[in-house]
Amino acid sequence: MFSQLNFDKSGLAPCVAQDSASGEVLTLAYMNEEALRLTVETGELHFYSRSRERIWRKGEESGHALKVVQLRYDCDGDAIVALVEATGPACHTGERSCFYRVLDGSSAAGEAALAEPAPAAHEALTALERTLRGRASERPEGSYTVQLLDDPKLIGAKIEEEAEEVVRAAREESDERVAEEAADVLYHLSVLLASRKVPQSAVMEVLNGRRR
Repeated sequence: MFSQLNFDKSGLAPCVAQDSASGEVLTLAYMNEEALRLTVETGELHFYSRSRERIWRKGEESGHALKVVQLRYDCDGDAIVALVEATGPACHTGERSCFYRVLDGSSAAGEAALAEPAPAAHEALTALERTLRGRASERPEGSYTVQLLDDPKLIGAKIEEEAEEVVRAAREESDERVAEEAADVLYHLSVLLASRKVPQSAVMEVLNGRRR
């Protein structure tokens, strides 16, 4: 059924699950041909557990399934990337991603230390979107974001103001200042989207459609 794939001598291939909206890597597990067939047929990720020696559906215990948007395979045909929509945390610990720690070899003892990673550059907008959702639900006192969320006219005025400032920076100031002013525009635009409950992924889909 999958002649283009090269499973290893144990009949397995690694599969990386990646959030289709944010690009975040959520988990890594293994598939055999039967797990891949079930994934294709059901639209939800199935893996083969090497420790339990059986096929399992991601989320069968937690309820947090990974819904498949697209399956890709590499140039050698021996590894798979599944672009997915997560219905909850992908990690059994309750973290969004299994890769929630960073290996840092700079500890004083010279041993690798584990620490919470800062968002990578490509994760910045997604991390911001999650933060904005948190502000909207928790509504901390004195929050500038909450003030904006409660005042659509203010959001619009701030976007106009920041857009003028980034144009002026591009005309008259350094590249660093352009980046700073562009970040202000993106922040305020993200607040506007959050206030309307428009996900960033919807905007990205529009962009994808425009390049076809």
